[in-house]
Amino acid sequence: MFAEIPDLIFQFIIDVDNNYSFPLFSKSIEEIFELSTSDFLNNIKSAISERIHPSDRDLFFQSFVKARKQVSRWEVEFRGILPEKGLRWFKISSKSELSSDGKVSFFGHLSDITELKDKELKLRISEERFQFALEASTTGVWDWNMLTNKVFYSSLSLKILELESADVLDDPERWDQIVHPDDLPKYYSDIQDHFENKIPYYENYHRVMTSSGNYKWILDRGKVIERDEQGKPLRVIGTHTDISVQKEKELELIKTMKLYSDQNSRLLNFSHIVSHNLSTQAGNIKSILDFIDIDEKKETIKEMLIHLRTVSNDLNDTILNLNQIVQIQSNMSIIIRPLNLVEYINKTISTIKNFNSETNANIINNVPEYVTITFNPAYLESVLLNFVTNAIRYAHPDRSPIIIFDYTIEKEGHKVLKIKDNGLGIDLDAYGDLLFGMYRTFHKHKDARGIGLHITKNQIEAMNGKVFVESEVGVGTVFKIVFNDEL
Repeated sequence: MFAEIPDLIFQFIIDVDNNYSFPLFSKSIEEIFELSTSDFLNNIKSAISERIHPSDRDLFFQSFVKARKQVSRWEVEFRGILPEKGLRWFKISSKSELSSDGKVSFFGHLSDITELKDKELKLRISEERFQFALEASTTGVWDWNMLTNKVFYSSLSLKILELESADVLDDPERWDQIVHPDDLPKYYSDIQDHFENKIPYYENYHRVMTSSGNYKWILDRGKVIERDEQGKPLRVIGTHTDISVQKEKELELIKTMKLYSDQNSRLLNFSHIVSHNLSTQAGNIKSILDFIDIDEKKETIKEMLIHLRTVSNDLNDTILNLNQIVQIQSNMSIIIRPLNLVEYINKTISTIKNFNSETNANIINNVPEYVTITFNPAYLESVLLNFVTNAIRYAHPDRSPIIIFDYTIEKEGHKVLKIKDNGLGIDLDAYGDLLFGMYRTFHKHKDARGIGLHITKNQIEAMNGKVFVESEVGVGTVFKIVFNDEL
């Protein structure tokens, strides 16, 4: 029976005088240890010692001495060097018994575990390579057991979230709570599509809140690796990759491209205005001069000179307006400093009353006195004055104008000034896209030139701010200035 067993089966006895004997050992010693029975029995200790790797001899004999002394199990793994097979791994597993005469007997087996050790080594190398690859790529791993509804997160996944332990993040609902609200719908949709086998794997870009309260962009990928008989997911494995740096560069690129697009649009609009207005007025001057050449009557010349003066004044206004726009858009060294918003609103109110003491406008300032914004002083005066004078100029004929200044803070932290009036209002469906265009007018008013809002928008954008409008015909208008300042 022993001949059929590949392991070396043995009974080994050592007495109180350290004499060794092997009452029982299987013939497989010749195959496993490359040692004949006679050589083994003639010098047991020497035969074994010669086969053990020099670096493992102390481990081997110390484990044996300990098992003998404690009369406990003897288990040890060690390397051996054989004449033909070379380096091999072995394992001894045995139990011990103490007899009445002080002898200790070991009953067990010795196995060749070289193939197992080779597999363990390859697995360890593979795991080390995988771990190195994960660490080098800043990619974390997650494993979702849907039966227990528990999720394992690797150390790198936790590092992305600036967490030390997975204890606070062990179920999928906790992850859902830190996903940015704006990203949740597509996040749910993408993973559900994969669960329903509509797509071969799950992939989604979303923001997650870290322990510091800041958001990071991650690329979340996953795949169902186990389903039940009905196709319901049982286990999902995936990765988290921190792509905040790439996403910030992408958003900055989009922002830059939009800036260039807006600048190109303004340049195209500017060139059309220059071409149309200057050519029209130049044509008017030529026509007047042609009339003077044809009709030399003194009365005709006098009349034509009056027209020429009007055209000349219009041309001068056009050139001044265009020059102002060019200065705003090309001024790279404009002065910017903190300004008290209430102070400039009060200055605007005072300017309006001094200019037109008969105005019956009721101007209400709800802005707190402590509010400051970073802006150019001259631009801020111009912006506030233009919005207020427009509100008075386009007041509703059936009621006295009311102008209200309100201050708010957006959820992103940007400071916002709202200027509300109860005037004529603007039909945004008809004129919304044209509202801030140059020489665009929307009411029949004798002083309307269509340049103020265009200049105002350029001044706000030159300060990296934004302007928005809400309006209803017959009710009034609200202009919202979003400053570049953040709390």
